[in-house]
Amino acid sequence: MHSLNRRSFLKATSAASAAMLTGRVHALASLQDSPSAPVAANDHIQLALVGAGGQGQFDTRTAIQVPGVKLVAVADCYDGRLEHANELWGPDVFTTRDYREILSRPGVDAILVATPDHWHKQAAIDAMKAGKDVYCEKPMIHLYADGPAMIEASRSTGRILQIGSQRVSSVLYAKAKELLDSGAIGQLNMVTAYWDRNSATGAWDYTIPLDASPETCDWPRFLGAAPPIPFNAEHFFQWRKWKAYGSGVAGDLFVHLFSGTHFITGSTGPTRGMATGGLRFWKDGRNVPDVMLGLFDYPQGFNLSLRVNFVDGGRESESLLFTGSEGTIEIGENSVTVNRVPREQEPGLTIETFTDAMQKHILKKYRQKYPPRHPEGAPPAAIETYVADPGYLDSYDHFKNFFAAVRSRQPVVEDAVFGFRAAGAALLSNVSYDRGEVAHWDPEAMKLA
Repeated sequence: MHSLNRRSFLKATSAASAAMLTGRVHALASLQDSPSAPVAANDHIQLALVGAGGQGQFDTRTAIQVPGVKLVAVADCYDGRLEHANELWGPDVFTTRDYREILSRPGVDAILVATPDHWHKQAAIDAMKAGKDVYCEKPMIHLYADGPAMIEASRSTGRILQIGSQRVSSVLYAKAKELLDSGAIGQLNMVTAYWDRNSATGAWDYTIPLDASPETCDWPRFLGAAPPIPFNAEHFFQWRKWKAYGSGVAGDLFVHLFSGTHFITGSTGPTRGMATGGLRFWKDGRNVPDVMLGLFDYPQGFNLSLRVNFVDGGRESESLLFTGSEGTIEIGENSVTVNRVPREQEPGLTIETFTDAMQKHILKKYRQKYPPRHPEGAPPAAIETYVADPGYLDSYDHFKNFFAAVRSRQPVVEDAVFGFRAAGAALLSNVSYDRGEVAHWDPEAMKLA
């Protein structure tokens, strides 16, 4: 179904091995395990890619593995990526620098928008107005004004708009949601999440091709509505480093953690948040922090604590931990572990500083009121781990859900409202960081307060 590199395999098998040492282990099934109905040659969804960078090419390789999907066109502002698209997917794939040429071509059913963040709104709206369904990479927005415009375009055109935070389709996150909803850890009071990286590529220091120039790169088209500056290869190929085109760690990584939290808890978002951090290590001209920490209040009665660290000295990993009154649920690399710790009903005693006679008297009355529930001590924690297949890829499930909605015209798993609420909450971190103060957000009205 999809490729699995050695690193992914080792991570997955290590997680499974560790889980077997701590408690019961269960396998999770996914959409990838379910057989697909045969698709006639003339019944393929014809897909076009807009933005053929690393994420766009990864997304496309994943999308066309879904039965009944065919790539027919690619748009990008760098000629080398257009040439590589033909190397990857054949000379018949139409390529262009101007995505509008794709929108006017007959036979294109859906558009995959994987451009820099500052092009998400325009490319998605143009595609929907041209009668195309859209899969738009996260974060949905670059500016807060983008959200309402994209939601309205989807509503008025009747086109499907799905946002690409793939964890919303993950079997791991679905299992975590099921566990939380069942009361497995009691009342949720805190969510803690981190995403740490310790590599140059993880910190967006992407390779620049040797032929990068104003001749091979459509610099004016790349800039779009961004401030006009002379051609800069670093800005073109490493755009996540600058606010003019990207959204920093908040839009790139926090948004995944918000999407997962909102999906699992059913929340629409936080009401206020604050963020701090700074540019600690990657002082290469970028104007966004490489370390950011955020704290957020949710009206459902829990707090969310987030961390991204690009200066981590030894770890490159992510985790999402839900802490309740009776245990925890943790989502790791390829597993979900629930640790049930039932609360004792008795309050406990602090009598060691009293006289022996007083201790005996208090203990006698205490045991009359609270007979021992577990004569041999506290019950052991009930630990269960749910492990996905070592080759599991939630991006595949997310695309399969998207294309199923394109065919059925039923709602998608992550629509524009959900996507805006996740991105709006994530970018609240940037608002707080830039202002140096607590920032407020209305998750129902989807507005800065």
